Amino acid sequence: MTSYDPKADLHRYLQTAREAVLWKLDGLSEYDVRRPLTPTGTNLLGLVKHLASVELGYFGDVFGRPSAEPQPWYEEGAEPNADLWATAEESREQIIALYHRAWEHTDATIGALALESTGRVPWWPEHRNEVTLHKILIHVTAETNRHAGHADIVRELIDGAAGLRADAGNLPEAGPEWWEDYRSRLERVAREAAGE
Repeated sequence: MTSYDPKADLHRYLQTAREAVLWKLDGLSEYDVRRPLTPTGTNLLGLVKHLASVELGYFGDVFGRPSAEPQPWYEEGAEPNADLWATAEESREQIIALYHRAWEHTDATIGALALESTGRVPWWPEHRNEVTLHKILIHVTAETNRHAGHADIVRELIDGAAGLRADAGNLPEAGPEWWEDYRSRLERVAREAAGE
């Protein structure tokens, strides 16, 4: 029987979600990683930039371990949602490197602290802003997976690529014809259920 290490398990789930998000950028043009595909502007590179910022905040400031990474998108006077898109001057390589540096900072915090270690989330309401590393690991893993789901949909809209990773699709192995038939059937069922 293997030993149980809750911190290692949580860390592994976070890493799996991180890698899934980055995989969604593979093979896409500069335009495609930046283009907004929802009415609220959701785009792949913006999701990576946002998640880097999330990790730097939750595993840095919250536990008194601030990062030296500049994040001008959070400074006084920055425009709303500036962490959710990359400017023309911010390259894909810079944003991905930022995310990797955020991982390193996060991983160092996870390694240095016990799950019971406490911190404070200054941007949360006072009645619930005292947290543990355990709670923050769960929170950030959930947020990363949520945004990985956004990235799944955005990537599928761009070029049809779908699945968790290149080596783990998590979808039925079927060709384009099967998927078109499947989608058409779901459309028919939706219309039937709506009385159309």
